[in-house]
Amino acid sequence: MDDEMSENGTGLVGPYQTQQPSAQSQEGNLRLEQDFCYHLLDLGDHDAPQSFVDAALRLLIQLSAARRGIVQLRDVTNGESSETIAVASDMAERIDHGFSNSVIAEAIATGETILTSALVDPRFQDQSSVRAHALDAVLCVPIGRSPIWGVVYLQDRSEGGMFTLRDQRRVAAFARHMAPLAERLLMRMRQEQSRDATLEVRRQIRADSLIGHSTAIATALRRAALAAQVDVNVLLTGPSGSGKTALARIIHANSPRSKGRFVELNCGTLKPELVANELFGSAAGAHSTAHRDREGKVHAARGGTLFLDEIGDLPADAQASLLQLLSERTYYQVGGVEVRSADIRVIAATNQDLVSAVAERRFREDLYYRLNVFPIQMPALEERRSDIVLLANHFCQRAASRNNLPALQLTAGALAMIQNAEWPGNIRELENSIEAATISAFGEGSDKVERRHFARAFETAESADEVETYSVAMRRLQHRLVLDSLQKNNWNVRATAASLDIARAHLYNLMSTLGIRRPGPDIR
Repeated sequence: MDDEMSENGTGLVGPYQTQQPSAQSQEGNLRLEQDFCYHLLDLGDHDAPQSFVDAALRLLIQLSAARRGIVQLRDVTNGESSETIAVASDMAERIDHGFSNSVIAEAIATGETILTSALVDPRFQDQSSVRAHALDAVLCVPIGRSPIWGVVYLQDRSEGGMFTLRDQRRVAAFARHMAPLAERLLMRMRQEQSRDATLEVRRQIRADSLIGHSTAIATALRRAALAAQVDVNVLLTGPSGSGKTALARIIHANSPRSKGRFVELNCGTLKPELVANELFGSAAGAHSTAHRDREGKVHAARGGTLFLDEIGDLPADAQASLLQLLSERTYYQVGGVEVRSADIRVIAATNQDLVSAVAERRFREDLYYRLNVFPIQMPALEERRSDIVLLANHFCQRAASRNNLPALQLTAGALAMIQNAEWPGNIRELENSIEAATISAFGEGSDKVERRHFARAFETAESADEVETYSVAMRRLQHRLVLDSLQKNNWNVRATAASLDIARAHLYNLMSTLGIRRPGPDIR
């Protein structure tokens, strides 16, 4: 026992260690150790990070009798921040049992093994995930030392009680063996992905305003490059805040109409009775305030592009007028009798499901087909996480320039937090948060934007001295958004996911992480 206890000085952290349970027979223990060594050697045969961590987790759960766990592999080769490359998790009962991100973050930050009972450990006992899921036995071991390539996280033992020092020793040995294998896999992957996925298409199209190197952005840009060459209507879809307006501007700027104006109209911000006036203008005497002819957006966009944002909110009367515009390329001013020609290209955008809107008779089917000649899907930020660091640094520089501040830089800790946070508001939310944090950093005379500055961007405490942490504020906002949407949709997960514009699997993960459960019957 003394030999095992001495391991506490080489990385075992946690005030609630337990004694070893009664030993297995010597023969059985030897067989387990031999099998363990064979499995470790087999891991070297994997040539992809995901299959590597999947196999690792299966072995670890068998080895430690854990009920569930995570193996997370991170790319730390760029020197600025880390990016999660592969995660294996035991999804059984995931809706009922979450994992503790605070334990994982502590292990990564300190580089030390954590063997503890999270329920009574003062470092973790106040975390909402720990309380919501009654997390008790936890063992978390970093993979590697400098750098840390990821973590092994195990939770709850099938035999009950705490993880033992023998479990800790075996998992630590496993993590030591994983480190060079992980480095080899990640270096190989880094070499394969070193080429910017957007490089080829950026040679064809000017798109400096669209930040990102991801495959998802490359796909959208390729579609935009095609759309720019032809004078057809384009329908941009994607979640709110994902950058549809920026993509519309890129299509216009690279089209033969680039010398004309790019004119925007947000259909969701106007009163229904004003939409026609804004689109088509009004003739003198058309209404009490029309003392002279007033030109509309269609006239302003002649020879250029008319961008109709939030097209799904267009009122029924205006839909009929827009259909005529697209079909005949003619229109009437409100109160006018003269037919006018429209030399425009229309790009429309929506975050709604227009197919469903057509089925529910909220949107004209014939108008939908007129608009949807060339559809382009704009990816959510969740689909392009590899772009987050690029976007964050860009927004930090832009915030400083926009507000006449000296140049500020995001710290590695701030970037890591940004990259691992949920951004339901996509790029718009990310930019606004970074701008607020940048101003906070400048306000206290710092030349760096740190994690703590983001807390002030989400300050909702009763007094100025009580500032929530960023993670707590984000969790609170997410909890309110998800719970309100579930209740509004009568706890129908499919309908809620559609209304939030996220995948059902992601909604289930959010519910688990936020500790949201439907009272009474099982969630559909």
